[in-house]
Amino acid sequence: MSRTWPADTVPETPAEDLLRELAPQVLGALVRRYGHFDTAEDAVQEALIAAAEGWPRDGVPDNPRGWLITVASRRLTDLLRREQARMRREDTVARWVLPEQWRAPAADRPPTDADDTLILLFLCCHPSLSAASQIALTLRAVGGLSTAEVARAFLVPEATMTRRISRGKQRIRDSGLRFAPPTGPERAGRLAAVLHVLYLIFTEGYARTAGPGLLRADLTAEAIRLTRLVRRLVPEDPEVTGLLALMLLADARAPARIGPHGELVPMAEQDRSRWRADQIAEGVELITGALPRGVVGAYQLQAAIAAVHDEAPSAAATDWAQITALYEVLLGMSDNPVVALNHAVAVAMSRGAPAGLALLADLADDPRLADDPRLPAARAHLWEREGERVAAREAYRMAAARSTNLAQQRYLNARAERLAGDPPPAG
Repeated sequence: MSRTWPADTVPETPAEDLLRELAPQVLGALVRRYGHFDTAEDAVQEALIAAAEGWPRDGVPDNPRGWLITVASRRLTDLLRREQARMRREDTVARWVLPEQWRAPAADRPPTDADDTLILLFLCCHPSLSAASQIALTLRAVGGLSTAEVARAFLVPEATMTRRISRGKQRIRDSGLRFAPPTGPERAGRLAAVLHVLYLIFTEGYARTAGPGLLRADLTAEAIRLTRLVRRLVPEDPEVTGLLALMLLADARAPARIGPHGELVPMAEQDRSRWRADQIAEGVELITGALPRGVVGAYQLQAAIAAVHDEAPSAAATDWAQITALYEVLLGMSDNPVVALNHAVAVAMSRGAPAGLALLADLADDPRLADDPRLPAARAHLWEREGERVAAREAYRMAAARSTNLAQQRYLNARAERLAGDPPPAG
């Protein structure tokens, strides 16, 4: 019954930008008031569709958040009445209206400074849900990703992810979870899942899994905004700070990652003068302050790696030995095949391509990378450095066939085609 924005749609008008920003806030307001997560999401989607159709024609209302809450509330009321008539049980009817503190302000009242998005984020990461459901549901409800995009983020079939999200909604519906910000130990228990969700939302925006473009700036901006909100709750947590630093340092390169025709530009070929110096400065300051404060976590290490890249004046001046050492520490914390792949590339850059290719060979049988374009793309890059043009060309083509992002496909196919011609002159 739920509807979502098309996976390859990037907001292009102020109204669409506003709808994406307000969607989780409106969903949070309805869940606060009615406590029926899955039905509330359906109602919000109906309101968003009505706004997308009506606002370009009639203009954006003076209070767009209140307008959306009003329309969604009416739709939700219709859905609940229909469900009540079907169920005809008093205990089900009693579930529609929750205690007063759960209710959102009336739609015609001025909005407060509170943002229900963060409460919704922690609700989706409640410990009564499995870790997989926490992340999937939050990506769907708060991040605005389609079910197909969430499935690709988890490397599972879309049907599997649909069932996982449905189970998460049902669990929230049946548990009667209170829509309120967690405190104390409860908040600490949910924080790891919240950070992982925000990391995945940012990753999808930084290198989108599908569609014509490489980036989804709306998702990276939302991930950074939400991470800043979380950091306000726990300013002394070094991993929260590390994640924010990582996002800022990676997003700082965005202006140089796309060429004039929408093509992907690899880091080694980027114009570093186009990198956002203010974000780099903030990210470096954050990670520099976080690292000495306690146990070093995965987000801090990734931020440190990003800082080494961003502070290098040129690709040739990159301190690959330091990056390799940081990846080796990270490998000791996580059995993540992508980390192992990145470590292999760093080893190739610091110790020679044959050493990196040997490590990549060890990853060839990892089922988690069976359909991932990054493994053949890394092989192709290293084989090209070694002058193995035929092997590199075939690996680039394999990576392009595995990629679902059109900008990445074009880049990988172009590399393959370049290797199909005559070899460059010696020297």
